[in-house]
Amino acid sequence: MFKKFKVIELASVLAGPSVGMFFAELGATVLKVENPKTNGDVTRSWKLKSESKENDVTAYFSSVNWGKKSIGIDFSKKEGQEIIYDLVKDADLVISSFKPKDDVKFNLDYSTLSKINPKLIYAQITGFGLDSDKTGYDAIVQAATGFMFMNGEKGSIPTKMPVALMDVLSSHQLKEAVLLAIIQRMQTGKGSFVTTSLYNTGLASLVNQATNWLVGKKVPQRIGSEHPNIVPYGSIFITKDKKEIVLAIGNDRQFQAICKILGNSNLAFEEKFKHNFNRVQNRKETQNELAKLISNFERDFLINELDKNQIPASGIFDLKEVFEQELSQKMILKSDEILGVRSVAFDGIEKVREIAKPPHFNEHSKEILEEVLNYPKEKISELEKLKII
Repeated sequence: MFKKFKVIELASVLAGPSVGMFFAELGATVLKVENPKTNGDVTRSWKLKSESKENDVTAYFSSVNWGKKSIGIDFSKKEGQEIIYDLVKDADLVISSFKPKDDVKFNLDYSTLSKINPKLIYAQITGFGLDSDKTGYDAIVQAATGFMFMNGEKGSIPTKMPVALMDVLSSHQLKEAVLLAIIQRMQTGKGSFVTTSLYNTGLASLVNQATNWLVGKKVPQRIGSEHPNIVPYGSIFITKDKKEIVLAIGNDRQFQAICKILGNSNLAFEEKFKHNFNRVQNRKETQNELAKLISNFERDFLINELDKNQIPASGIFDLKEVFEQELSQKMILKSDEILGVRSVAFDGIEKVREIAKPPHFNEHSKEILEEVLNYPKEKISELEKLKII
């Protein structure tokens, strides 16, 4: 579907590159432009203690860079900018994560590039919007949008989520904007500029917690994995074999069904537990009653029974257990050197099943300059002497 679609990725870290990998998985050609002064994308240096010092394809970098070709270009210099201009001439999409005004400083803004290619779609991601100079790393945005305040156990300190969720959600917002821009281009023949920020994405993702304040005038507090509006939802229980499970009981019918499976049907019809409203009022007592019953069952047996009766529940798995699940297998990306996880999680539209491993820094420079841009060897040598590439 996207086999003739060409993407120039001027983005680094997580959100922008996630968009690039999305299109790579759909068959697009994605050329990742990296800064030689920093030895490429900064995530090439974000390593676990267990990782090799020499390898620049780190676990973090590899999470969002499958299927791309890498070229190092010093775009702070005119000669480097001109290479990008040549790449843009027949490109469909540019993805950037420049700080506000840096795109103009490097002459790589939408206004400049759209003059070269009027059909170009330019997608820019920022921390706090185009008018803010505030640096927007994920942890800062989690704090600024209320996520850290709400996250954690009651009485604990605010807690950052273990993935860069603002980046992940921002990448989805930008993908949606790009896909809308593609539809518009199909109708008008013209390109467009689309943008989102981690901050706006964070606000948009607060959903019911935002309206708990805006409508209910109640500031959401830290309550661990519990749900402020539903009981038991997110509630954690210990089974007979000392394993943890989580329940997500969304309605009274499900509560009646789980009580029956647990051997106490009458519990679901006691006034204190009969309706979700009552259970929210009697949260602790509801959980205590369920905890006693659940402790009589081993985890795998109980989860199997709940699954058979379509009651939302799961064991709480570590990532080793997660990727041992049969359901996880089709989402794993494999090469001889490294494993990864697909970013495209939908089915029903043709998508590329095989995808190249994440590139080493500047791995495809020669291929891009010679075969994509048809630069003569003399020009390439001159660019190397000037340290542009």
